[in-house]
Amino acid sequence: MTREEFSDAVELPVDTMAALERAAGAHRHEMLFSNRAFHIKQSAVRDVFDISIRPGLISLAGGSPYLRSLPLEDLGETARNIIARHGLEALQYGGGQGMEDLRRQACRVMAAEGILDADPADIVITTGSQSAQDVAAKVFCDPGDVILCEDPTYVGALNAFEAYEVDVQTVPMDDDGLLPEALEQRIGQLRAEGKTIKLLYTIPSFNNPSGVTLSAERRQLVVDICRRNNILVLEDNPYGLLRFDGEPLAPMRAGNPQDVLYLGSFSKIFAPGVRLGWALVPRHLYRRFYLACEAVVLCPSPLTQMLVSAYLRDYDWMGHVKDSRALYADRCASMLAALDEHMPEGVTWTRPDGGFFIWVTLPEGVDTYPLLYEAIDAGTVFIPGAAFTPGEGPSNKLRLAFSAVSSEDIGEGIRRLAPILVSAVGSAKVR
Repeated sequence: MTREEFSDAVELPVDTMAALERAAGAHRHEMLFSNRAFHIKQSAVRDVFDISIRPGLISLAGGSPYLRSLPLEDLGETARNIIARHGLEALQYGGGQGMEDLRRQACRVMAAEGILDADPADIVITTGSQSAQDVAAKVFCDPGDVILCEDPTYVGALNAFEAYEVDVQTVPMDDDGLLPEALEQRIGQLRAEGKTIKLLYTIPSFNNPSGVTLSAERRQLVVDICRRNNILVLEDNPYGLLRFDGEPLAPMRAGNPQDVLYLGSFSKIFAPGVRLGWALVPRHLYRRFYLACEAVVLCPSPLTQMLVSAYLRDYDWMGHVKDSRALYADRCASMLAALDEHMPEGVTWTRPDGGFFIWVTLPEGVDTYPLLYEAIDAGTVFIPGAAFTPGEGPSNKLRLAFSAVSSEDIGEGIRRLAPILVSAVGSAKVR
C-alpha cells in the first residue's frame, strides 16, 4: 500500500484512531512514513542472496570475491595485534575523513590503475562505495532531478538514488559500453522536457551486471559530453584492477580531476566484510560531500581502517590481485564454455575481459523472473534482469556470476539451468 492509498483508505477526522486501525490492514504508524520511504525498494539481489546459501544449491547469483586465498591466520594475528597494541585508538571514535595512512594507500591503489595525481586531502573513506552513492544523490539531487546511468546498471545504486526521489534515466550500451551519441541525444531530450540533469552514474570497467567495459576511445568522449552539459560524472570502479590481462584501462577520472567524482572499494581487492571504500572528490565539491558523509556515519570504523591499512602495508596485496585475476579468468572461461555447450539457439551473452559477471539475453517476450523459481527447484540460482534497470516492467535478461563458484560447480549450475531456458525459448517461439 502506498502512502496515497493509505490516506484514501482513512476517513479523517471522524474518530481518527479507529479509522486508522480499520484502514485496509495497515497499522496506524504507517501514516508516519515519509514520502521518501515509499521509494525504497526491496533488493532482489539481497532476496536471492538469502536463498543462495541453501545447502546443495549452486549459486550463480552473488557477486562475491574469492576469499579462501587470503592469509587468514596471519590476518587474524594482525587483527589481534591491532587491538592489543592500538586498541584505545582502534576501538575509539575516529576522524570523519578517514585515517591519513589509508587515504595515502588509496592513492597508491588508484595509481596502479592510472590515476597519478590523487591527493589524500581530496579523499573521504566511506562505508563501502554504496554509502558514497547514497551521499552523492543526497548532496547533488533534489526530488525530480535526473541521474543518468547505463542500461543495465548496479541495483544498489538504483536503490540509493530512488530513495531520494530521483528520476533515474537510462542510456543504452553496446559491446563497447555506453554509447556517446545516445548519451548526447538523451541529454537533449530530457532538457527539452524541462528536466534538470545532475549526474551520470557509470561503472565503466566490467559493468555490474553486464560485464561490459567502456572502451578507452569512448571514455573521454563521455566526459566531454558531460562537461559541456554541466553534468558531474560519478565513476564507480570497484573492478578496475581485475582485468584478466593485468592491464587496467585508465579510469575516466585519470585526466579529468574537476569533472569526475571517483568511487573506489576495498571489497574486491581485499574483502567486502571490512565495509570500506573511498571517494576521490573534485576539490571544489569536497567540503559539502565530506560533511554529508560525516553526517551519515560520523566516522568510518578505525578498527577496520587499521586492518585494511596493515594489509596494504604488510602483505603482498598486488600479488593477491594478480592471483585473483587468474582465478576469475579461469572461472569466466569455464562459464563461457558451459554456455556455449548448453544454451539453446536464440540465447546470447556477453564475453567480459574482467570483473565478475556475464549478462544473458533471451528472446523478446521471455520474462526471466518466473524462471528464477524453476531454477531454484532445479538446484541453481541467478539474478533476474529486471533488478538492474529502473521501472517495473519484465526483462528478458539475467545475470550470472562466476567469481565465487568453482569451475566444476559453474559447469553443473549451467547444466541445471539449461533445460529451463530451453523450455522458455521454445515457449517464446510458439507464441
